[in-house]
Amino acid sequence: MMKPVLDVHEIPKPGQWLLLSIQHLFAMFGATVLVPFLTGLNPAVALITSGIGTLTFLIITKGQMPSYLGSSFAFIAPIIAAKAAGGPGAAMVGSFLAGLVYAVVAIIIKKTGSGWVMKMLPPIVVGPVVMVIGLALASTAVSMAMNDAEGKYSITNFTVALVTLTITIVCSIFARGFFSIVPVLIGIIGGYIFAYSQGLVNLKPVAEAKWFTIPEFTIPFVTYTPSVTMQLVLLMVPIAIVTISEHIGHQVVLGNVIERDLFEKPGLHRSLLGDGAATMVAALLGGPPSVTYGENIGVLAITRAYSVYIFVGAATMAILFGFIGKISALISSIPTAVMGGISILLFGVIAASGLRMMVEDKIDLGDKRNLIIASVILVIGIGGAVLHVGKSFEVEGMALAAIIGVILNLVLPKQKEEKVHMQKKVS
Repeated sequence: MMKPVLDVHEIPKPGQWLLLSIQHLFAMFGATVLVPFLTGLNPAVALITSGIGTLTFLIITKGQMPSYLGSSFAFIAPIIAAKAAGGPGAAMVGSFLAGLVYAVVAIIIKKTGSGWVMKMLPPIVVGPVVMVIGLALASTAVSMAMNDAEGKYSITNFTVALVTLTITIVCSIFARGFFSIVPVLIGIIGGYIFAYSQGLVNLKPVAEAKWFTIPEFTIPFVTYTPSVTMQLVLLMVPIAIVTISEHIGHQVVLGNVIERDLFEKPGLHRSLLGDGAATMVAALLGGPPSVTYGENIGVLAITRAYSVYIFVGAATMAILFGFIGKISALISSIPTAVMGGISILLFGVIAASGLRMMVEDKIDLGDKRNLIIASVILVIGIGGAVLHVGKSFEVEGMALAAIIGVILNLVLPKQKEEKVHMQKKVS
């Protein structure tokens, strides 16, 4: 057992505090601004809500879970669909409802324990759904990489995307120390510089931007009138099935890193409530749903600096960055091709992580039951299946795949007859 450099409740020295907080800010930055970039939300608002959400999470978990909450990739496709159906306000209402699901599940877990969650969301359901999250967005990533602003094929854009992708991959494989934990950020910076050399970057808006500015928040009853429809509920809420499972996985890993049983203290119900509250706060301001970030858990493992005060510092800086106009303008100036190159890797990694989940839990796809569940989830989710019932009831894609996956897992019997058959064959 290695002694931590800073334990959970230790206060760092000022210089150490600043540097460690900046490191966590960099670790989450690339992925956190990528989600609003892809969904058409405001990156500055995403930074602000990630900071506020992290502080909310730390308060609810009584400062016992050093974590950073950034933008969730699981909601990219649902947010795009919700915006297309009802505008930014609809996406925020849906995000709020998803966060509310966390709160409800947290209350139930506090009363009944967490066993039923594990039964409803086993790896054979969550793994394929996570794969759908990445693979369903594959065409979006490739389109961003290959096409120009008018949607036409551009060899220049594709070259920029491939250079960005190459830099990110090289950094992920060969970088050491601090640089090994921020490959996405380094890829974006390297791709941005190359894109500038190819004439794809317009820095005029950055020069014209004010240093201090208030970003365009999306606030209920101020910028839009909230409206809840069954279509919106079925589009956004089922994604909580995936993100709750992801949350549980992160808490297991975090507990192993800091050598504490976080399910016992402060408890899974508190961490879920904190995550849900962060998502609801983000939705009230126009930011994407939140999720605890594995990137920052990786930083904890490398630095062994577990102090929650470091995350308070990172969250505070993220909030301040959101109000600096030139930073917001700089983020907005990143060419789509650069983000396309990053997305090719990130969406692939998401899909691969779902496969990894099934491999690590030794899911036997030779078992007909498991094969059927995985197959149905993958084809319905990636194929973009839509269920219409009447004019107002509609559920599609990833949400439909998640719902059907849960139902199949609950109703399909275990293949006992297969086991009996194998025993007879061996005898």
